[in-house]
Amino acid sequence: MKKILLTICAGSIGLLSFAQKIDKVINAAEVERIEKVLSSDDMQGRKTFTPGIDKAADFIAAEFAKSKLAFFGDSKTYFQEFIMTKAKAVDVSGTLDSEPLTAANIAANTTSAEINITSLQDYQVVVVKKEDDFSKVVFPVFDLEKNVIVLVDTAHTRRFKGMQRFAGNAKFKSAVSQVFILTGNLNPAAINLHIKNELTEQHLKNVVGVLPGKSKKDEYVVFSGHYDHLGIGKADKNQDSIFNGANDDAAGTTAVMMLAKYFSAQKEKNERTIIFVAFTAEEIGGFGSRYFSKQLTADKVVAMFNIEMIGTQSKWGYNSAYITGYEKSDMGKILQNNLAGSKFHFEPDPYPKQNLFYRSDNATLAELGVPAHTISTAKMEEAPNDEPNYHKQSDDISTLDMNNMAEIIKAVAISSTSIINGKDTPSRVAKLQ
Repeated sequence: MKKILLTICAGSIGLLSFAQKIDKVINAAEVERIEKVLSSDDMQGRKTFTPGIDKAADFIAAEFAKSKLAFFGDSKTYFQEFIMTKAKAVDVSGTLDSEPLTAANIAANTTSAEINITSLQDYQVVVVKKEDDFSKVVFPVFDLEKNVIVLVDTAHTRRFKGMQRFAGNAKFKSAVSQVFILTGNLNPAAINLHIKNELTEQHLKNVVGVLPGKSKKDEYVVFSGHYDHLGIGKADKNQDSIFNGANDDAAGTTAVMMLAKYFSAQKEKNERTIIFVAFTAEEIGGFGSRYFSKQLTADKVVAMFNIEMIGTQSKWGYNSAYITGYEKSDMGKILQNNLAGSKFHFEPDPYPKQNLFYRSDNATLAELGVPAHTISTAKMEEAPNDEPNYHKQSDDISTLDMNNMAEIIKAVAISSTSIINGKDTPSRVAKLQ
């Protein structure tokens, strides 16, 4: 018993000493400084393809430079740039049996300048019946690498209209197309459809910095968050028109920037290479993280800490956060073991019905077997117990708890140390089939 008590005391003293050092780098004042800039009106809601998000990228890169991070790969800057293609339909005509096909009842997920369909046999046909769950049938189609026609019952008209806007977003160049048709005819015999698109290229960029490792430099630990948000909408009687995205996800991006500063100050104690990345385009389909993942060999990524919405207290209150997909690897247990003797605790995701593990920027690497988890405090229950400012203009800095954010960031830094120094290696996630 004396040995156990001595071990606990020694651990507590060690954590206290650790905390005193980390407080000099990670503290509420520094959290507020960064968060104020990222969520300011000057950033115009950080919407993709706007000057506001470019300002945010410049600010993040400047902070990475202060932390003396290296560039990623062969890059000469902190920007990881890539191109997406937007297809705008300028002519839609045709028939489904005798039913006219127009821009009103057609949506196309494509980057082709022209689509001509004269036979249903040339495409895989998916049917969304009246009684079907629209999201569960429709959205997996976007990930298929094949030509698909989706016949959507008119009972889903409202959802179809929303999906039309989503399908029209910019995307990676691809030779395949998915065509969605709103119709009461779910068993047609013939189709004749012509779509002509106007194509434009749109440029995006992640912001990436690196701390090279020593003995295990070819093994990577990733810290990430997305810096894009929704931009500017319509003002209402209580709020202005800017979606500041203070919690979603300036909070996570702030954490990444502070972790970069902290680990850089440790003077090359990382045996493994650490990659810090602020993703773009999460809000329009996770394109930033998808592009980033393709630039890595997944087997070399030991762990990914994706940080999303940590600006409010979790359902357990102060000094707590949850880990999505907790049960899919032993990473959460490793983190909690490293916090033994502290007040902070990580919990399993309490919202399994929301499928959060595959809804953030960790998903692409997780699908490839990486123990890539999201750390969050966001309450994702049904109203009135959810996050009241989620995707609203009211998500501004006044709604955040800076002290709590600082404690979460410190907990991530402390708990990840054994993974960074090569002592612990989390178990792999089962690859998604």
